[in-house]
Amino acid sequence: MMVGIAGTPGTGKTAVGDELARRGERVVRVSDTVGPFVVAEVNGVREVDEEAWAAAFQPVDGYVEGGLAHLLPCDRLVILRCRPDVLERRLATRGYSPAKVRENVEAEALDVVLCEALDLHSPDRLLEIETTEREVGETVDIVTAFASGREPPSHGHLDFSGYLAVGP
Repeated sequence: MMVGIAGTPGTGKTAVGDELARRGERVVRVSDTVGPFVVAEVNGVREVDEEAWAAAFQPVDGYVEGGLAHLLPCDRLVILRCRPDVLERRLATRGYSPAKVRENVEAEALDVVLCEALDLHSPDRLLEIETTEREVGETVDIVTAFASGREPPSHGHLDFSGYLAVGP
């Protein structure tokens, strides 16, 4: 069974993947698989031919972690979410440019990854988890429970749209 772990940058995907691996689970990192499909690099950000990458990706028995995991034919898919004000601080701490921080915070507020996932996946295979104040171990417990069918699918309960800047 292939379980995807996706989300906006800064929502906790890497930390969850690290903990899953520490627990002995097989974890494939999207970032380790996209190399041949990078079409450009702009300001240190790799632009990937997502369709070609997804078509060439060989399914795995385990977890696939990364920002593009929702584009794969996963048996189950977890979308990690984070309140935009906290996400903004996390990304700024990582040294993201103000424009890149704003882009990602707006994407999180607008449910971009969730909407893309719902275009490709049945809602009964999708779980949305808010990670804002949740410990990584607790998030991983929920992810593994969902992967094994002990946690039901659930999404659409988070509304971060109030974090969008209101124009003049």
